[in-house]
Amino acid sequence: MADQSPLLELRDVWKVFSGVPVLKGVAFDLRPGEIQALLGGNGSGKSTLMKIIAGAYRMDAGEMRFMGAPVRVESPGAAQRLGIYMVPQEPHVFPHLSVRENLSLGLDLDPEAFQKKLAAVLGQLDFEVNLEEPAAFLSIAQQQLLEIVRGLLRDARVLIFDEPTSALTFREAEQLFDQMRRLAGQGIGIVFISHRLGEVMEVAHRVSVLRDGVMVLQAPKERLTPHDLVRAMLPGTAEEGEGPLEAGGTCRGGRPVLEVRGLSSEAFREASFDLYPGEVLGIAGLVGSGRTELAEAIVGLDPHARGQVRVAGTPLPHRSPAICQRHGLVYVPEDRHAHGIFLDLPSLHTMTAGILPRLGRFLLASAKERRIGERFVDLLNIKLQGLDQIAGTLSGGNQQKVVLAKALAGEPRVVILDEPTRGIDASARRDVYRLIRRLTAQGLGVILISSELEEVVELADRVLVMYRGRITGELEGDAITLERVTEASFGMALEAAP
Repeated sequence: MADQSPLLELRDVWKVFSGVPVLKGVAFDLRPGEIQALLGGNGSGKSTLMKIIAGAYRMDAGEMRFMGAPVRVESPGAAQRLGIYMVPQEPHVFPHLSVRENLSLGLDLDPEAFQKKLAAVLGQLDFEVNLEEPAAFLSIAQQQLLEIVRGLLRDARVLIFDEPTSALTFREAEQLFDQMRRLAGQGIGIVFISHRLGEVMEVAHRVSVLRDGVMVLQAPKERLTPHDLVRAMLPGTAEEGEGPLEAGGTCRGGRPVLEVRGLSSEAFREASFDLYPGEVLGIAGLVGSGRTELAEAIVGLDPHARGQVRVAGTPLPHRSPAICQRHGLVYVPEDRHAHGIFLDLPSLHTMTAGILPRLGRFLLASAKERRIGERFVDLLNIKLQGLDQIAGTLSGGNQQKVVLAKALAGEPRVVILDEPTRGIDASARRDVYRLIRRLTAQGLGVILISSELEEVVELADRVLVMYRGRITGELEGDAITLERVTEASFGMALEAAP
């Protein structure tokens, strides 16, 4: 395989969003008959690179070659005409159409030619299915095979699998791997994106690692160990044994300010932990591990969640965000635009939206409201022309501070921060860090959910790591290192701290 010419090759690829480089001169190649795993932490650029190959994004600079010839892929349709097909993480099926109708959509073949080609592809995959039944009756594993069939019906030479096993059982995943090996044996090149290092070591021929938009590793699997892959994903400044920076003290001897017992939903299972006054509890894990769903279940946004939540010893069996707020538990959501801020209204209206009953039963005490707003402008260093400035005209960092002001205006005991620094600049980020330290100094308990593991390591007094919907590890004090948190996030068992 090493001597074969690349089936697909990218050279010096750049992609920039809103002035921020996401891919920085990436080189990548895929050979015929190869299963190449692509790894990287959250935000490393994996999805962006694959969307460029699949035609969903256009590169800003660089070159792409397919079967030795330079190509321009400007749409998914153009990619499919070349022979590149992306099997999505969530299969796209029309549930009320038959399997046959789902497969024939978008194909310019007469019925006889389609039937002949379909029979050949199904035989190639050894896939037996009732073509006349509605696609809604297919299992997730069968729906993924349907996506593979779609690609092969379009004469795909390159198949991209994006987290294909996330919803599969172990047996279904093994069957999928068998199909991938079968396809590779027929000369098809396969890109396999996964966060599960065990799967990568089982099925891949070669492994590539993206870190912060740069391809930092591309090597045959035989030369690598799971620890090599973890180290490649870590920032270059990270060193083993590096401890938490600017960490505050915890009050583990006191009474928990938040107790979670046996909390479960469709996205996570049996979460149990305590949060203490003055503590920053980090929750780390990859996207899809269940972190946000856990936070939403705690504050009552998931009505189907089961389990117990207590705030300062008081049980909250029937939770909603309003009930939780009255008991001192507030949540700052990941998507501030969708759930946290009134973009078309004055900034002050967002800041005080959660405490309106305190500002007057019949008439709003506007002077009191403005005093509260001014206090948070000073406390959070919010840069705005005035409290009446429309929130949507503020920078991203100042919008986030306005959302934080809304959460803090009710004087909570517990604050859950979900990705509090996403999309904000370095100065605003440091302001958020200082705020977290100020809150814990006042005895509040803070839960910090962040995809940036460096942030968790820097701020957290204790870290819970989630993997595939379960809390799989807990780190505290000097045991909180970037390497250990990263390993646990990718499903590697935590070893005893030295």
